[in-house]
Amino acid sequence: MLRLASILYSLIGSSLAGIGVIAVLVGGFFTVEAILAAAGVGALLGLPVAWLVARQLFARASA
Repeated sequence: MLRLASILYSLIGSSLAGIGVIAVLVGGFFTVEAILAAAGVGALLGLPVAWLVARQLFARASA
């Protein structure tokens, strides 16, 4: 399941990081610190999301 979660993280983490960067830019924060913080938070938020998605997919495949 760790392999599945890591594959999913490559997609989910980058997507959430991109969403965070876009949200910060739309909010009018154009500093490098704000952009990097949003990307970091999105990447960190992608870890549990990828794990939960992998667990759901693994459970459905095992059933």
